[in-house]
Amino acid sequence: MKGVRGAYRNYLLTVLLLILACNSVDRLALGLMLQNIKADLHLSDTQLGFLSGIAFALFYSVMGIPIARWADRGNRVQIIGITTALWSVAVAFCGAVGSFAQLVSIRVAVAVGEAGCIPPAHSLIADHFDRAERPRAVARYMLGSPLSVVIGYFLAGWLNQFYGWRITFALLGLPGVALAVLASSTLREPRIDQRSATRPADSALVSPGAEPSSQAEPSVKEVLVTLWANRTFRHLLFAFSVAYFFGSGIMKWQPAFLIRSFGLETGELGTWFAVIWGLGGFVGTFWGGELAARRAAKNEPLQLRAMAFAYCVLAVLSACIYLSANVYMAFAFMGVAALGITAITGPLFATIQTLVPERMRAMSIALIYLFANLVGAGLGPLAAGVLSDAFRPLFGEESLRYALLVLSPGYFWCGWHLWRGSRSVARDIEGSACTR
Repeated sequence: MKGVRGAYRNYLLTVLLLILACNSVDRLALGLMLQNIKADLHLSDTQLGFLSGIAFALFYSVMGIPIARWADRGNRVQIIGITTALWSVAVAFCGAVGSFAQLVSIRVAVAVGEAGCIPPAHSLIADHFDRAERPRAVARYMLGSPLSVVIGYFLAGWLNQFYGWRITFALLGLPGVALAVLASSTLREPRIDQRSATRPADSALVSPGAEPSSQAEPSVKEVLVTLWANRTFRHLLFAFSVAYFFGSGIMKWQPAFLIRSFGLETGELGTWFAVIWGLGGFVGTFWGGELAARRAAKNEPLQLRAMAFAYCVLAVLSACIYLSANVYMAFAFMGVAALGITAITGPLFATIQTLVPERMRAMSIALIYLFANLVGAGLGPLAAGVLSDAFRPLFGEESLRYALLVLSPGYFWCGWHLWRGSRSVARDIEGSACTR
């Protein structure tokens, strides 16, 4: 029985990992194809920043709240299946647009669907893995991110170079439909199993169609008050928002910078990014979770201090990328940065799931993504685009290089919040009684 449970947990992580990979691949591909979309639709850098930033992030983050609320109360497997199908179809339709307005409208639909992926998945994983196992389990789930880099950069880079950005979008949307069917038909919702197990004993006390645990459901106000009162959660919320602002602003424009400054084609660039951010991200994410589980299990203060140090190093490495005189030096700095920054992924999300009560887990992730995407992913690419346009009279085609250089030191701010969080996390975990 134990072996069957272990096999199912591994299968659950695999399916969720593949869905996560498809969830973000279109956003990475979009960054790679910005230059082609700009030429085809005759757009400015500011319009591209709006398209890749706030136009997507506003709906992605806002819709994450009601979907997460649903996930904390309902069938998370069903939610993942429905939203995966929605965003996959919408991504395919991105290739059929004829104007900037149409592309923005389709990206909004993509955002609504993709908002239903991460919060329900983290909540499901936390139900199947205890506190000591969680950093490793979450890290393995988050391997979907570097896998998406391989698909989004390597595959999309060559598809775009040979067939154009329109066909690339159409092909990237198809795998998600199959994964939506697979998840809906093979994954199990633990809450349904629990209700089935308890139904004979309490059927007389529960009205038909009612949820047996509905009386324990916290209200939205209670969730917000509880999470805001948690000092560590506040620091992690601010850390995510700051990291997303500078990270999204830099990463969305990194392919365009290398194309403009060093003359790379999208196929070659996609191959380099697949190795650096894909392979490097895979190694970093895997070993970050392993090290946290082996060397700092149930030691969240140490984990957060290590994350703070990683972000400070990233600030320096990021600046070095845009000060590089040749593309190979820039790639070398990217490789080191990829290993370090992806190592924090598993421990950070695991800390959040340990920090908050079980019925608030999906909402906690959704709230973090709400602010991180509105403040960070929404405004970061736009800020980089505006800076690039503002620097153009002074630096010409190199304006984007200096815009990204200006944003790089912002990672120090994120590190400060993680360091502050390390000082209160042990007390807050004990206070919330989340010891499992």
